[in-house]
Amino acid sequence: MKFFLLAAACLTLVYVAEASSDFARYKSQYRKDYPSDSVERYRKKVYKQNEKFVNEHNARYERGEVTYKMALNHLADMHPREFMATFLGFNRSLRATNKVPEGIPFRRSKDAVIPQEFDWRQKGAVSPVKDQGHCGSCWAFSSTGALEAHTFLKTGRRVSLSEQNLIDCSLNYGNNGCEGGLMEQAFQYVKDNDGIDTEETYPYEGEDSECRFKKNNVGATDAGFVSIPTGEEQVLLEAVATQGPLSVAIDASNPSFQFYSEGVYFEPECSSVQLDHGVLLVGYGVEKGQKYWLVKNSWSEQWGEDGYIKMARNKNNNCGIATQASYPIVKGGRQSSEESSDSSQ
Repeated sequence: MKFFLLAAACLTLVYVAEASSDFARYKSQYRKDYPSDSVERYRKKVYKQNEKFVNEHNARYERGEVTYKMALNHLADMHPREFMATFLGFNRSLRATNKVPEGIPFRRSKDAVIPQEFDWRQKGAVSPVKDQGHCGSCWAFSSTGALEAHTFLKTGRRVSLSEQNLIDCSLNYGNNGCEGGLMEQAFQYVKDNDGIDTEETYPYEGEDSECRFKKNNVGATDAGFVSIPTGEEQVLLEAVATQGPLSVAIDASNPSFQFYSEGVYFEPECSSVQLDHGVLLVGYGVEKGQKYWLVKNSWSEQWGEDGYIKMARNKNNNCGIATQASYPIVKGGRQSSEESSDSSQ
């Protein structure tokens, strides 16, 4: 009996040592520095809970029960509720409380050629993945991502635009800085403001501040935006293939999204109506027989597949990716049918 108790105690000590070692490696890898011992104990507890969640999911992946893997990333010391409150800043309710301008409806073309797979990164239209930090500014990153892409497609200029400009200066359009906003309202602000500053001249701070826009530092402009019909994945497919990257809103509130690592993300618990995160749709494809949307996030390259996620396509609008999609109208060398329609009105 004494031997059994000693053996059990040794196993417990080994487990505790391994757990401490795992967390120490995690802290070192992601350069985590906590302000006190009590905070570190709490973060370690949360980390272990998330580790259990990830391991259980990945066991299901190995059995072929799910189509994507998870990993313990730089968000692994955050409780899911804390994660949601910090990173998910798309606020669709702003539409009900503010005057959101109507975008030009997207018109399909009977002559449109839709490839089986498409990736705007291969055309040089997508800027590097950015990091919104601990600020609910996803809507601003989705907006600048779309503006950067369409500016390149129409003018050939590559420019990194200022999310901080949108955070600080578009309050009158119903956006709430780090507390959330809407991409369409950002596009309207840029139109009415005659531009948005470059990131170089108006760098990101990750917190609300006073507006410091300067006309001389404008990096891009738009003439409004085009709206994609709600819930129509086939229309979304044509729009991204023929027009360029799109700003889209999704439900990212499930913990599985927090720890996505690779594969095609399909979440049965996702809502197609309760949307909370703004991202950039840059293409689509097929992986291991699973159709997907290629989506650029704003949580750094440490998250997902180097900052990207493949989201299930043609799965009844899973996570609401086709619920609220739009793209800015940027004037340039090539004029779309929507721009022609806009100028004739």
